[in-house]
Amino acid sequence: MLKARNVFMLQRRWKGGKKRWNALQFKKTNCDRALESFDDFYGSVYGTRWKNMRVALLTEHKYIAMVNNFGDTEQTCSMLEMDGAINVKSLINVARERLDGKTDNSVSTKLPSSNNVDSKLDALLKKQQEREMASIYPSASEDGMPQQLNYNSSEKNQSTQEELEPQDFKQSLTKALEEDVHLDEKRLVDPQFGTGGLYEYMPAHSIKGMEDWVAESEHYKYYKTNDAFPLRIELEDSFQFPEHLALYTYEMGNCSNFKAPKKCLTGVLSHFLMDGASTLPPLFLQIQPGDRVLDACAAPGGKSLLMLQTLHSDLLVCNDVQESRVNKLRRVMQEYLFDFRERWEGKRLILTQSDARNLSEYASYDKILVDVPCTTDRHSLMEQDNNIFKPTRIKERLRIPELQAGILANCLRLLRPGGSLVYSTCSLSPVQNDGVVHMALEKVFTEHGITTTIKDLSLQVELFSDIFKFEYPKGLKYGQMVIPFLPANFGPMYFSKIVRNT
Repeated sequence: MLKARNVFMLQRRWKGGKKRWNALQFKKTNCDRALESFDDFYGSVYGTRWKNMRVALLTEHKYIAMVNNFGDTEQTCSMLEMDGAINVKSLINVARERLDGKTDNSVSTKLPSSNNVDSKLDALLKKQQEREMASIYPSASEDGMPQQLNYNSSEKNQSTQEELEPQDFKQSLTKALEEDVHLDEKRLVDPQFGTGGLYEYMPAHSIKGMEDWVAESEHYKYYKTNDAFPLRIELEDSFQFPEHLALYTYEMGNCSNFKAPKKCLTGVLSHFLMDGASTLPPLFLQIQPGDRVLDACAAPGGKSLLMLQTLHSDLLVCNDVQESRVNKLRRVMQEYLFDFRERWEGKRLILTQSDARNLSEYASYDKILVDVPCTTDRHSLMEQDNNIFKPTRIKERLRIPELQAGILANCLRLLRPGGSLVYSTCSLSPVQNDGVVHMALEKVFTEHGITTTIKDLSLQVELFSDIFKFEYPKGLKYGQMVIPFLPANFGPMYFSKIVRNT
């Protein structure tokens, strides 16, 4: 007879080394990097208020439903109202009546005070420079160590610096060896394979010349508020909500979800869902019948669609830099515009693919929306894919203000004199917001002699105070901003309205 034998199952550990699950669970993700950066940056700028913004950003945001005028409009409005949604136009009318009962002295013009943002950013810049110096020079007690990072070698002290710093790598290495400086050759990295040049004896301002290295502190130096150009700020005293535009939202504190869009009898979708704060830049652009309008960075298309739903623009040009983004924009328009190819594309709506910094139809547009690429704060905290805080995208992220200012400056040239523009971002960063506006205004004045007027939208945002949470006390000079707030979890969304004078 065969005897039964006991079988023992031995567990074997997964041979994954550092890739085991218990190691991966502590791996830092792109969202973790974004949150760490925001805690450091926004925590310094906004202080205790950052905690509330942080919680809201880490929570699913709230939507507004835009009814499609080219579908079953009345049925869609009835459906939304039956679900408890409120027409934004009615909320604005209530707010207008409330404001009309106040005296004119209750709303004051915005002063060019930035709520100490300048000093906070200066302190943050200094702290970041100290971190970078500490990472490059491990021992802070060594003699001859620079006390701060100097990034501008073209200043009046340039000649003195050139005498002190090495002229090239080989010469500096030879000099170091002659002085009997002991180097760890294992730390020598070929620049073409990495950040290279991070040697203990090399001054930090020499490293900036490396193509693969950008100082984190350089990001904050884009923020300037000293006026080097003529600046006029005027109170915008009128706002007209488009007659044919129907927007629906739930009251503050109500976080109900809208039903998904349905296909109408005309073949288009019934309504479009978007972050409510995204409706403000195109609304404040105040498009009028017959206007020639440009959406410089149009994809994914929500703001462009809203401008078309006003039924006012004579021609809307929607531009974006990548073919994939233009194709996405085209798909949105096909889903919401009846008879798209025959009635719209190439006639009242033109889709173009170009870098907005290279558009050259100067002085030809009445209105321009400039919703620039930014750090997209909420997306960076919630989505791993296409995250600007990915380590391989650090150069791209730190140079965002330079890109934004280039786009805005060129779009100001595309405006006809008397035309208006709205610049917007979905970021809380004062560098990407007021800082970029300042850079662009200075650039177009010094290089092209263009003067502008900033439109103060304080009265306009009061009309939306029952829907959004705005930045108060205002730490802004050139614009307004919707801040994330749990009962009204929209945004962030910064916007500045600019009129070209000459």
